[in-house]
Amino acid sequence: YKLASGVVRTSRMLSDGRRQLVAFYYPGDVFGLEAGDLHSLSAEAVTECRVALTKRRSLELAADRDNGAARDLWALTARDLQSLGEHMLLLSRKGATERVAVFLLQLAERTETDRLELPMSRTDIADYLGLTIESVSRSMTQLEREGAIALPSARRVVVRNRDALDDYAC
Repeated sequence: YKLASGVVRTSRMLSDGRRQLVAFYYPGDVFGLEAGDLHSLSAEAVTECRVALTKRRSLELAADRDNGAARDLWALTARDLQSLGEHMLLLSRKGATERVAVFLLQLAERTETDRLELPMSRTDIADYLGLTIESVSRSMTQLEREGAIALPSARRVVVRNRDALDDYAC
């Protein structure tokens, strides 16, 4: 699937009933390309979306016929693997405030603005970062108190000091 507009989240339910959010996708992103016949993740629209569907068989045929298409698929897969590896490192090695800082920096980079409109809920952010909603809220309050961000509303974050966020993210 290629996202034309909106925001999509992918997730999986864990055996204990908790939800693990795996990724957020923005316009231009491709998702749902998996190795097996069955999808291991669920995809849900966070906002109103437009999505283009390409059948797997069409991609395989294009890759067989066109080296450029094969390279594009390989690059897409490599980016996904790199992104998942970075996310795994974030979840395994960073504290709550560090995770929130990395999330906000990544979102600012993806949307190319320091004025972030969060389409996702705090619960979504918590599930993505492997935290509780309370930890996300405390971390955002701490970042605000230290002047790294401003919180004009629950769904709006302004990055005020990138260097301070970078300090947390490292």
